[in-house]
Amino acid sequence: MAAIVAVAVPTLVVAVHMLAYGRWIVDDAAITFSYARSIAAGAGPVLQPGGELVEGYSNPAWLAVLLLGHGIGLFDHGSWFGVPDLVLFPKGVALLCCVGIFAGFHAVARAVWPRPSWWPAIVTVVAGTVTAAVPSFVIWVFSGLENPLLALTAVTTAAVLARARARGDLLRVSVAVTCGLLAAVAALTRPDGLVYLGAYPIAVLLTLRRDRVGAALTSTAVSVVAFAIPFGGYLGWRVLTFGRWLPNTAVAKSQGLPDVASLARPAELVSYPGWLSAILVLGLVAAGLFQPGRHRGVLVAVLVPLVLAVGAFAVLAEDWMGVYRFATPVWPLAALAATVAAAAVLPKVPVRARALVALLAVAGALLSGITWLGGIRTFRDTPTISMCAGAQGMGASPNAFGDILGISSGAIATPDIGGTALASRFQVIDIAGLASARIADLWRADDMAGIRDYLLVEARPAFIEIHGGWSTSTGLLDDPRMDTEYVPIMKTAAKSGWYVRRDLVPDDASFAAAVRHAEDVALPQRVRYSYDAPRSSCGGLEPGTAPVVEDPAR
Repeated sequence: MAAIVAVAVPTLVVAVHMLAYGRWIVDDAAITFSYARSIAAGAGPVLQPGGELVEGYSNPAWLAVLLLGHGIGLFDHGSWFGVPDLVLFPKGVALLCCVGIFAGFHAVARAVWPRPSWWPAIVTVVAGTVTAAVPSFVIWVFSGLENPLLALTAVTTAAVLARARARGDLLRVSVAVTCGLLAAVAALTRPDGLVYLGAYPIAVLLTLRRDRVGAALTSTAVSVVAFAIPFGGYLGWRVLTFGRWLPNTAVAKSQGLPDVASLARPAELVSYPGWLSAILVLGLVAAGLFQPGRHRGVLVAVLVPLVLAVGAFAVLAEDWMGVYRFATPVWPLAALAATVAAAAVLPKVPVRARALVALLAVAGALLSGITWLGGIRTFRDTPTISMCAGAQGMGASPNAFGDILGISSGAIATPDIGGTALASRFQVIDIAGLASARIADLWRADDMAGIRDYLLVEARPAFIEIHGGWSTSTGLLDDPRMDTEYVPIMKTAAKSGWYVRRDLVPDDASFAAAVRHAEDVALPQRVRYSYDAPRSSCGGLEPGTAPVVEDPAR
């Protein structure tokens, strides 16, 4: 009963925190949603039926979860309790992952305090509540992306290693196989999840004795084989299906090898909770490592995946979505390590020292809380582009332009393709290259002229929607051929707008009607989804249907 309550308390806290962001789903999550829809419909791994065969997702394990949800009627079938299942299902799965994360906390704490004790429950509640309070964690776990599955995998790996370390059976075959399989799930959840393949070998190395070298090599090999079978199987399928060793998304983003500047990136994570809280956490962990006891081996086991998670964050290219999206596993592992260390060390130090630590903890929590509350308000007001904003701005609006202009087929080129692919009846050309092998290669080669040539000479989409930095980086709107081949239906900013191919405009009257629709409907709706109700949901998003704000929460 104590374990159930201990897991339930932080689960309730994280659920309440989740409500602060409403029904927001980030647009990039809808890319995987679109692939799930296409596969479930029998069209194969394509963004839209009839589209290019390209691995425009980087999270096949999360895609499998969505397909399972679709298969049992819980995802992309309609609404539950008035909430679209495109929103409810991924958020529900994320909440279940949080339950698993907090259960992992309890398992780690039980490895330190195996006898009947309140300490496992206390550690779970404290570490879990701290995790549930971190905006970066909650925002991205409930964003619709694969983050909850990756965080669950990282914490479960820590729990398996911690329990095995406490029992002294780290070299057992079952432990090796479990860690290998968990690493495979992590690597198939996000490409950087591959780092967790190192968790088991590093944990074994840290406990290596000369008389156990042979057994250590054998168990490590078993773990690698357990990883290689599922991951290698998917890798082989990827090469046969898409002709690439890496997901197309990695090619488009031009992820390279880490440089010297990457060494400084972990400092960003330290600054997020504030230096006082970070120094306190580091001090407690250091004290726990230096003080002998059963907790030390468990703490080391938790630190192994934590260090790997920080390393993965450091080597990844900076993420445009903000709020430390790639650091999701760091927060629960850091909270767990600090809480285990504090629970093991503080009862053994003088009362004055405990009082000082308590005072610093309260001060650090207040400072972190003030900063995080500001971050919560900022993200609530202006979240990263939502699935509904994409579906309206790049999906429904061009659909309406097509109806007015009599354009029933063709393509739309845009850099935000998630909600667009769910709502558009036109084939989507991804200017960002995530779901286009040709454009991904051009981005990797930094060939902006090639991207413009492809769009304006070869692909010649019926509509182009482009905005912000994408206009600047590609130089598309500065290309003279844009003025020759396309006419703006509406410029929403100096370097942003909706464009239609000139030769598809039937007459001036129809074009004027399209312009009026842009002014009277499309732009106000875009503002509504982007600024007035950015955390709203918008229905089932079927191609050719207009999204409707179902929850105008601000």
